[in-house]
Amino acid sequence: MVYALFAVITAALVIKIISLRSAARSIRKQFDEKLETDTNTGISIHSADRNMRELAGSINNQLKKLRAEHNRYVSGDAELKAAITNISHDLRTPLTAICGYLEVMKKEEKSEQMEKYLDIIGGRAELMKQLTEELFRYSVILSSDAYADIEDVSVNQVLEDCIMGYYAALSEKGIAPKIELCEEKVIRTVNKNALARTFNNLMNNALKYSDGDLFISLSAEGEIIFSNTAADLTTVQVERLFDRFYTVQAARNSTGLGLSIARTFIEQMNGSISAELADNRLIIRIKL
Repeated sequence: MVYALFAVITAALVIKIISLRSAARSIRKQFDEKLETDTNTGISIHSADRNMRELAGSINNQLKKLRAEHNRYVSGDAELKAAITNISHDLRTPLTAICGYLEVMKKEEKSEQMEKYLDIIGGRAELMKQLTEELFRYSVILSSDAYADIEDVSVNQVLEDCIMGYYAALSEKGIAPKIELCEEKVIRTVNKNALARTFNNLMNNALKYSDGDLFISLSAEGEIIFSNTAADLTTVQVERLFDRFYTVQAARNSTGLGLSIARTFIEQMNGSISAELADNRLIIRIKL
């Protein structure tokens, strides 16, 4: 009799444990699926165990909060992109008109002092126009598929073309870059224009902040390094280099979008980009 009772209790416990394990697996599987899909449905469970039902209910409440936060983020991000596009678009037309009128005024007879003022105004207006164009291009990158087309691209060739394109600008600043590119062809399936734009932005960054030197390398594994002496940079500043609109010096003629755009492109290529400060050198590393 005792053995029979023990067997019944043991069997009941085994069934209970199996039922709980099955419910736990079901909750875990559904939870993973809910995180991967955009759905408002919650986790459903048919377990008779009250604790398991309460656990499923708590997870569903957290999923609702997570979805609400995600929706707020998506909505806010979309509004920000739309605002950037609209503002930059609205500024382009009047700035173009201002630059046009200034060119007309420069052709008229005027005093030396007035000519000086017009040159200053023209320079500032042209700078604003360039910054607005950069802002507009950034909004286009975020909100369209302009760089969605991909193909097999020689990273070596794109990088070499970029460096050659900056030869005059580097020479003007007295920078003789040290270049180490692997002999093997590094082929990646990416958008060629996006890759070129990324390298251009990194070159522009080096021109702005280099203390007179520049090192560029490409390994056979697809790691690209841009490095230059930057004694005035701090670790905190380097950690924020890829933030949108962040500039190391507010007085610099920059929107703070160049490296943010580079990061956006590299992430779209399923690559990674990082920056670090070591021995007063800024090292930007890309892995494709």
